[in-house]
Amino acid sequence: MTQITPELLEQAKAGQEAALAAVLAHMMPVIRSHAAAGVCPGLDLDDAVQEGIIGLFAAIRSYRPGEGTSFGTYAGRCIQNAIRTAKRAAGRKKHGPLNQSVPLSEESIAPGPEELAIQNEQLQDTLQTIQTRLSPLEQEVLELFLNGCSYEQIAQTLNRSPKSVENALSRLRRKLKEARG
Repeated sequence: MTQITPELLEQAKAGQEAALAAVLAHMMPVIRSHAAAGVCPGLDLDDAVQEGIIGLFAAIRSYRPGEGTSFGTYAGRCIQNAIRTAKRAAGRKKHGPLNQSVPLSEESIAPGPEELAIQNEQLQDTLQTIQTRLSPLEQEVLELFLNGCSYEQIAQTLNRSPKSVENALSRLRRKLKEARG
């Protein structure tokens, strides 16, 4: 494997493809290591590797040899920061619809009678669970929450504090998860 020399870095900084390829080949194990740690919903391994490569290119452009840090250490930090930034961006709620979406099929197939009966049974079981496991307060909070009310709006409607609404939602989520198994 080629060592990263100051001359090689200068050539890579100047845009010489062979030098860029040599630096990339040398740093790829570092990129893969940080990318594997950065995988999360919305950021798969290939995307994390690409973000690491972008971080490496930024390191090549901005590295100053006289600053007292080796290029490997500097580039490793730039790669890690690029992947962390991508991981934070992938975790933002604005990406939720993309991360949790289901691709639409070309043909929309209507469920058959058996599937409708199963879905109806599951709905009835869920409604029964709500009625038997949730307290009246939790049921009211759930209804308002499902209608799009914020914690503050629910609290105001029910004459409760926002914290008690938050606690009720937490309890009902736990109870419903337990009921699902």
